[in-house]
Amino acid sequence: MQHQSSEPTVTQQAAETLDGWYTFHDFRRIDWSRLKQVEATVRTKMVHEFQAFLSELAQVEEQKEGSHALYTIIGQKADLVLMVLRPTMEDIQAVEVKMQKLDLYDYLIPTYSYVSVVELGTYRGSGEGNPYENPYVRDRLYPILPKSKHICFYPMSKSRRDGDNWYTLSMEKRKELMYRHGMIGRSYAGKIQQIIGGSTGFDDWEWGVTLFANDILQFKKIVYEMRFDEVSAKYGEFGEFFIGNRLESTDLEAHFAL
Repeated sequence: MQHQSSEPTVTQQAAETLDGWYTFHDFRRIDWSRLKQVEATVRTKMVHEFQAFLSELAQVEEQKEGSHALYTIIGQKADLVLMVLRPTMEDIQAVEVKMQKLDLYDYLIPTYSYVSVVELGTYRGSGEGNPYENPYVRDRLYPILPKSKHICFYPMSKSRRDGDNWYTLSMEKRKELMYRHGMIGRSYAGKIQQIIGGSTGFDDWEWGVTLFANDILQFKKIVYEMRFDEVSAKYGEFGEFFIGNRLESTDLEAHFAL
């Protein structure tokens, strides 16, 4: 009896990416119970040390050698998130280690973190010439984070389910789907700024998505609308969502006051 041979597996073309600054999201819970036991003058000193650290980050941002953003987090998943962008992973780790040495961080309990690199897909092409010399592309890959009132972060991946496996679709089909998907995002221009972090090989999901907006309802609207698009409806898998409000360095004393 002859055995029927199975169809050979077709390896599809991988989409190339343009990669920029590395990113680190550090989510922390404030241990208020322990902080209440610290004398007010000592708490103030710890906050001032943290503010000095943020001032150093601001100087790096002014030199356009990185960026950062500090937000509170609403709900019980975390209390704070510090997002940091830097040219190398060594730079990211140096910032992380410096944070961990701050006195205040003894009272900030890690709850979640995410590591990625700012990424632009090339499904729509990358233009003529060296894309890294294109001012528009450079602004997207090496962004100065906006000072928006609100932040939303979530990790996501493309599915590998039987019948709905993104990675077995042809390049032509993926281009078509991503074009329609991108049209939704572009309709929110001026309302939401989006930073996509590619994290394949860096973290548990394939992308980390960070949204910034002055109207927090825009997060709900864009995510809801995109859920009806085929890219998300059939091929999107999502992790936890974190939302929060901007926390200025000058407001830290009031925030940690007891």
